[in-house]
Amino acid sequence: MAKTYATAEEALDGLLFDGMTIAAGGFGLCGIPERLIDAIVASGVTGLTIASNNAGIDNEGLGKLLRTRQIKKMISSYVGENKEFQRQYLAGEVEIEFCPQGTLAERMRAGGAGIPGFYTKTGVGTQVAEGKEVKEFDGEDYILERGIRADLSIIKGWKADEAGNLIFRKTARNFNQPAATCGKICVAEAEEIVPVGSLDPDAIHVPSIYVKRLILGAPYDKKIEFVTVRERERA
Repeated sequence: MAKTYATAEEALDGLLFDGMTIAAGGFGLCGIPERLIDAIVASGVTGLTIASNNAGIDNEGLGKLLRTRQIKKMISSYVGENKEFQRQYLAGEVEIEFCPQGTLAERMRAGGAGIPGFYTKTGVGTQVAEGKEVKEFDGEDYILERGIRADLSIIKGWKADEAGNLIFRKTARNFNQPAATCGKICVAEAEEIVPVGSLDPDAIHVPSIYVKRLILGAPYDKKIEFVTVRERERA
């Protein structure tokens, strides 16, 4: 069965519905599924719960979905750099489930591995632990975290083959790998799609069995959250 679709809209056809949960890969603006996010914005679907490390920045990445008020809840570890996110949260317009970064990645991985929950020391004694089961192991307290199972995973790869095997590059690998596995269906976009057999099997980060639909997203405009440069040295 062919996995490659011509557009993001076609790849998401029949998958979106109001109130769904979406797991999104990427780290900041690095490795985010830009084309798929744009297609979700255009679809008009609402009441979304999105599990992602962060919510992009104003008008970029998942920040676009915040602008259009399509997000009901974010499950995130970092919520800075987005003034609209801050405004909506303080106004009670969006719900946030704060989750430590490593715990969020593990919750996605666990969900993808069929593990309903796990115990961790991270967050013990803080607001993160409020309302969660606490259990003692070897004299230490641990809190129960639930694995994440999403209705849809959206991710971005560096290279993909036509079967859907994916390779990520550096920081873009963050959260894309666990997000790919925890959705009932995974839709991926890639910077380049090559014939089957072109990729080194030992270099594959996400095997094709997880990827159900695929699009070529290039060309991309590489965006930078903060442009930091040193002052020019005076002669």
